[in-house]
Amino acid sequence: MSPPSPPPDWQLPPGVSRGLWDYLHDAGVAHNYDAALAHSWLFHTDMAFVEKHCPPGGRLIDLGCGTGRLLVAFARRGHFVLGVDLSAEMLKVARAKAKAEGVSVRLLRANLTDLGCLAPESFACAACLFSTLGMVAGAEQRRNVVRHAFRLLRPGGRFVLHVHNRWFNFWNPQGRRWLVRNTLGALLGRVVAGDCLMPVHQGIANLTLHLFTRREAIGLLTQVGFRVLEVKPLSLRPHSELPRPWWFGWVRAYGYLLAAERPN
Repeated sequence: MSPPSPPPDWQLPPGVSRGLWDYLHDAGVAHNYDAALAHSWLFHTDMAFVEKHCPPGGRLIDLGCGTGRLLVAFARRGHFVLGVDLSAEMLKVARAKAKAEGVSVRLLRANLTDLGCLAPESFACAACLFSTLGMVAGAEQRRNVVRHAFRLLRPGGRFVLHVHNRWFNFWNPQGRRWLVRNTLGALLGRVVAGDCLMPVHQGIANLTLHLFTRREAIGLLTQVGFRVLEVKPLSLRPHSELPRPWWFGWVRAYGYLLAAERPN
């Protein structure tokens, strides 16, 4: 049986671009995802960052859970975990991994911009990792994702977010050209500041990633009511540590991990 035809652009779900739709529905991307990123230091760094900020034994929701690496790790520690993703293919892989590990995970196929089906104040910790938020198209839709994270957390609950740094493009000629075009285009109202068309990835074209500034990421969290607890700049070095972050860290950081709290 052949897969259903993709919808026309005007019927795409909120926050989902054509490139992202193709990415989410490609079985090859899902099955090769873990192997393609197995050597990423960020996988270790963000896991430790979530462990630092997530209460022991607290209920955790992973927004954009992908193949379930965070879910399986925290289920092993006795957490109740719920993974949400719009990709049925990614969820299939996550389910198989959990079964192989003998742990219990809950999985929900849903759009991160529309999580009204979940009860408010249901979780102690929420995570949105590996630049998942940057894949959501449109500033208002990205804000909706963060609003849902705030709504789903209990007072005192923690939210961990990863974003890529827009200014890191300064360090290579192609990136500098993009920065100039994007900045001028945004000033003229022709493009969205920070929206970057990515190179073809695992055969998927037209995938746009929103690149954040540090101020933008912090502002997005505080606008919906979060209190920012920690901003960790990241590098491409082993262990993702950025030496001397106080020295032009805003342009040297490859990205950021942010921890925020819903006030009591």
